[in-house]
Amino acid sequence: MRLALAAAILAAGTAVVGSAVAQTPNGKLVVVTSFSKDVTDPFKKAFEKAYPGLTVEMQNRNTNAAVKYLDETKGNNTTDLFWASAPDAFEALKGRGRLEKYKPQATGIPEKIGDYPVNDPDGHYLGFAASGYGIMWNTRYVAAHKLPEPKDWSDLAKPAYFDHVAIAAPSRSGTTHLTLEAILQGEGWARGWRTLKEIGGNLREVTERSFGVPDGVNSGQFGYGIVIDFFGFSAQGAGFPVKFVYPTVTTIVPANIAIVKDAPNTPAAKAFVEFLLSPQGQEILFAPSIRRLPVNPEVYAKAPEGMPNPFKFKWSGGGGFKFNSDLSESRGAVVDALYDQLVTFQLAALKKATKAIHDAEARLAAGPNEQAGALIAEARELIAAMPITDTQAVASDIAAAFKGGSGRDKAPRQAEFEQAWGKFAADNYAKALAKAEEAAKLLK
Repeated sequence: MRLALAAAILAAGTAVVGSAVAQTPNGKLVVVTSFSKDVTDPFKKAFEKAYPGLTVEMQNRNTNAAVKYLDETKGNNTTDLFWASAPDAFEALKGRGRLEKYKPQATGIPEKIGDYPVNDPDGHYLGFAASGYGIMWNTRYVAAHKLPEPKDWSDLAKPAYFDHVAIAAPSRSGTTHLTLEAILQGEGWARGWRTLKEIGGNLREVTERSFGVPDGVNSGQFGYGIVIDFFGFSAQGAGFPVKFVYPTVTTIVPANIAIVKDAPNTPAAKAFVEFLLSPQGQEILFAPSIRRLPVNPEVYAKAPEGMPNPFKFKWSGGGGFKFNSDLSESRGAVVDALYDQLVTFQLAALKKATKAIHDAEARLAAGPNEQAGALIAEARELIAAMPITDTQAVASDIAAAFKGGSGRDKAPRQAEFEQAWGKFAADNYAKALAKAEEAAKLLK
């Protein structure tokens, strides 16, 4: 496999040298990216081999931190390319005038994948790979604990999965935010948040970075992880005992690259984009450490066994929705803050109430009791309840409050909203716990 990768990198390098680039690039190319070295290193090596006088510097930052960095350095920009998975991050930067337009010379890439445009219609950012969102699990862990294999998001809310699931905090992970948005858009605001909080009650951990989830599943720290697809595929490519499934409600969106406004080395940036979109560059996406879905349909003839072809099956899985990146971007900070206040920072209380509900429902199944059943239903409604509606999430007062950012940049009004949401969750989970425990007493 390593020999195959080396051959692909050599071929890619040769192809790029022969491509039509207006000005021969040299010097240093600076790329701000949310991708790990497992993804970036093969491209860096191939590109530097193609252009011996050029050095590529990869600066790894999570998506939110990268967007903030590019905004903060706009007066003295030192970045040539932004390379990440989240289309709403690119849309935000585009809206603030931080990205240059570029029309690539590469051919063979369709306008859409599924029902989603591959490239920004205005040319400010370009899709190079596609990604879907789903569930990965460790087959050895599942067998050892005698647990079921999931097929849908709702499976992860079942009692059998309690304390076996992990997710990354969406406020720290652009890909997790997109997963949340896929569920919220596919199921609707109220039903989607119910699903997310019911799964939240079964979580073992909310990790700080996206990589923490697949690493934990690979090592058997937890059984199941909510991830972007390439984490599952690359783990399989590396020989870990894992499986991955796309749930019914999911979507596919492009991972993107863009030339940053006032890039210091525009010729090198353009050459790297052409390299990434060339057939040979697209084939590198099949490397075991990467395993991403190329946007050029022709290269799937060389795909490794088990890699899905997104151009040959229907996306949204019958969920009946088209992913709206504008909506995702407009309420992104609000959704992330809600998740932190309702799940991440209330995880212990949410888990305790959830476990009490599971236990009470198990007793109810053994002997029906109308009063106990009503208490359990009330407990579930308390957990599912939301402090704001989807309309309020994009209302001007809340949207304005969440433009400040996080940490020291957080606006006082944002902190007020977050505090209120956290209290709402804490109060509801305490009430839900009390009702579930009351139901359990009736069922003794």
